[in-house]
Amino acid sequence: MDIAPTASAAPQNPPPKGPSGKDSATRPGDRIFLGLSRGSGIALLVIMAAIAVFLTWRTLVALAENEGNFLTTFEWSANADPPVFGIAVLAYGTIVSSIIAMVLAVPVAVGIALFISHYAPRRVATPLAYVVDLLAAVPSIIYGLWGALFLVPHLTGLYEWFDQFLGWTGVLSYDGGAPRSLFTVGILLAIMILPIVTNVSREVFKQSPKMQEEAALALGATRWEVIRMAVLPFGRSGVISASMLGLGRALGETMAVATVLSPNFLINVSLLNPGGGTFAQNIAAGFKEAGDIGRDALIASGLVLFVITLLVNGAARLIIARRKEYSGANA
Repeated sequence: MDIAPTASAAPQNPPPKGPSGKDSATRPGDRIFLGLSRGSGIALLVIMAAIAVFLTWRTLVALAENEGNFLTTFEWSANADPPVFGIAVLAYGTIVSSIIAMVLAVPVAVGIALFISHYAPRRVATPLAYVVDLLAAVPSIIYGLWGALFLVPHLTGLYEWFDQFLGWTGVLSYDGGAPRSLFTVGILLAIMILPIVTNVSREVFKQSPKMQEEAALALGATRWEVIRMAVLPFGRSGVISASMLGLGRALGETMAVATVLSPNFLINVSLLNPGGGTFAQNIAAGFKEAGDIGRDALIASGLVLFVITLLVNGAARLIIARRKEYSGANA
């Protein structure tokens, strides 16, 4: 009688054993680490949710008393009776000054990072990297004092040059006076975020695959061609992340902006003339004298800044996810 062969079950690999002979998944250290990691993630989500709920609650209280349009009103009289306030000028000033800072800082930061990681000899790269690290540790108020006492007085000539050759655009026209404008804020913010973007970009560029760089050099590529074909594609996602980190600081900077800006609630077409304002600067300037509704109004503007920050970070995550195949992370 023939007996049909039965398929033998595939051998299963036993779970890895630890040094003590126990399963690695059941060791106390692994369980503790898993619990701490999971708890940290949940705690972060709870904190973010609590912040969002608090800001939303106080915003609803402020909007119930507001006699103006919160999104379009060019006025901030939150302590008046009745209160009238809007964020149009603050949103414009925050976004414009941050864009100026990014346009000025990111190309320079990437250039410095490439110089330190791929061009400069070690005896030059090491102290230069140390100086950049020190710039990242300078407090904001020091940047603000330097900007008010040194940067602002020395920008008059540059603004007059802009007005002479580019004033016809209207965006770069200059009417004279102290250059305490959104463009000055953008320059100062660019200096402040430059060390952050440089440090992160430098560390990313240093992780680029050396075999790819050596292969390109062996095929006759120049140093710039190696950077363009091997280093920059690998570090693209890292540079985007560094830029978003710097943008986060630019959006929320308070004391430095309050020190160099002459705020008003008018949107000036020219970026060189005084005027405008930012969310963080307005909160810092008005919180001490604000009444109950005034504080709620400032918190409402803080909610808008909170949402803008979340949108910026979400957009950065989407950009990185779409371009991760070019980043070289899987090489």
